[in-house]
Amino acid sequence: MGKIERNHQMKLYIALFFLLSYISMSEILVCPDCPEKSLVNAINNAEANETVIIDGGTHTVETIEITRPIKLIAKNQAQVISRSGKQIFVIKSDDVLIKGLILKGVKTSYIEDRASIKVIKSSNVVIEGNTILNSFFGIYLAHSKNIIIRDNTVEGNAKVEMSSGNAIHLWYCKKILIENNISTGHRDGIYLEFVDHSLIKNNISKDNLRYGLHFMFSDHDSYIGNTFENNGAGVAVMFSNKITMKNNKFLRNWGANSYGLLLKEIKDSNIENNLFYKNTIGIYSESTMRSSIMHNDFQNNGWALKIISSSGDNIISYNNFISNTFEVAANKNSRSNNLYEYNFWTNYTGYDLDRDGIGDVPHRPIELFSQIVSDSPVAMILLRSSFVEMINFAEKIVPMLTPTNLEDRKPMMEEVTHD
Repeated sequence: MGKIERNHQMKLYIALFFLLSYISMSEILVCPDCPEKSLVNAINNAEANETVIIDGGTHTVETIEITRPIKLIAKNQAQVISRSGKQIFVIKSDDVLIKGLILKGVKTSYIEDRASIKVIKSSNVVIEGNTILNSFFGIYLAHSKNIIIRDNTVEGNAKVEMSSGNAIHLWYCKKILIENNISTGHRDGIYLEFVDHSLIKNNISKDNLRYGLHFMFSDHDSYIGNTFENNGAGVAVMFSNKITMKNNKFLRNWGANSYGLLLKEIKDSNIENNLFYKNTIGIYSESTMRSSIMHNDFQNNGWALKIISSSGDNIISYNNFISNTFEVAANKNSRSNNLYEYNFWTNYTGYDLDRDGIGDVPHRPIELFSQIVSDSPVAMILLRSSFVEMINFAEKIVPMLTPTNLEDRKPMMEEVTHD
């Protein structure tokens, strides 16, 4: 071996030594039998971009502030419990990962929004695979961007709205991905206020006191493939524009004032390929403009649609309305420029002489009794009576109290097939 080759090999060994030294120093191991047993010390002593591995154990801590880029990765059911009931992690740095922890013990506060994980003015943070139990707020983001919240389970035991927080709460954020999480037992499962250009995908939000998902003043967002079940109400989208709502399931959101989806003061949005099943009201729409409700299934709801007040220039097409108690309710003075066409209605009694699959006579989905029950719910006791059949028939022949122009002029004879 020549001198040059030996020198090259020696340099390679030296470089490899320093690389292995760097790798070994880039991780801090915390466990009951490790030299480092304290999670707090490990985090406080970690250099930027180091990884803290938490291998089992229960760690009772006061609030830990993370002010430098680090990774916290837990395994073997490692738990972190708040000693005083205050929040556990407060992230004030970019490029942070928190993964695999079980977090407990954040108590209700009436003066601050305590959370198991709070992210403030940060970006490129990943919160993944954690289990958060009985926390006031679970995951809380404020003034942050480019955050991933994925594969977490956030379970609470909320009893009263005023003393409950949200499982996942976002305020003044953008470019957030919320994916594959389970949110239960809180006030709202997922809450967004002033949140733009974000995606809520494939989450399960159920058994929450108020909403499964709650939008306020948020634009250019999408929620796709989620399940909202047995909440006080499924989803509320309010004062927001250009929202995509696709491939979601709104299931059993049932109560005196409940609905699968509330739309209030929204514009230019799309509601497509969703299932509304056994909700008190499938969709409640107030002041919704230039939006489309297409290729959805409304099955076994109290009301499939309630179109109230100044909702206009909307398209309601290619939907299936199957076995709902009432199909549509609307104000007498509701705007008549919403387009209904190519929907399938199980209550349609028309015919198709030319056999093109489209009914030859229009369908008027609003019944007088639906309007009466909307104004006086106690009238529901008359639902199956012959009196109701009589007044509905009379109103259909000579409309006086229901909107005269609300009709599907091209009703489908068979259920619509969705892609």
